[in-house]
Amino acid sequence: MGRVKGRDTKPELVVRSLLHRMGFRYRLHCRDLPGNPDIVLPRHRKAIFVHGCFWHGHDHCVRASRPTSNQDFWNSKLDSNKARDNRHQGDLECLGWQVLIVWECETRHVEILKTKIERFLRDGK
Repeated sequence: MGRVKGRDTKPELVVRSLLHRMGFRYRLHCRDLPGNPDIVLPRHRKAIFVHGCFWHGHDHCVRASRPTSNQDFWNSKLDSNKARDNRHQGDLECLGWQVLIVWECETRHVEILKTKIERFLRDGK
């Protein structure tokens, strides 16, 4: 697990490239915010997390199926990841930030992702 990249992943690069083409400028991995969001738009007070479907437990996604061996370890690990994600999102919202979660599988459909990001930046949802 030590070799799993935490930043500059392919899905993250897709989202960053899309935001840049849309004309937005952003900060990366802002350490002074809870959870170190992958992308931060300070002017808009919006944070974007790009989550891997497996590691963060994307519901109803084929990529998020849990391993059948060593189930106690994996269930504990993946459940604690989800709990930590929820805690960080709640902390950010308490500080007045709006949070968007982009899942790894969503980065495969750039036009749909663009619509989702535009809606988030316009409406905050």
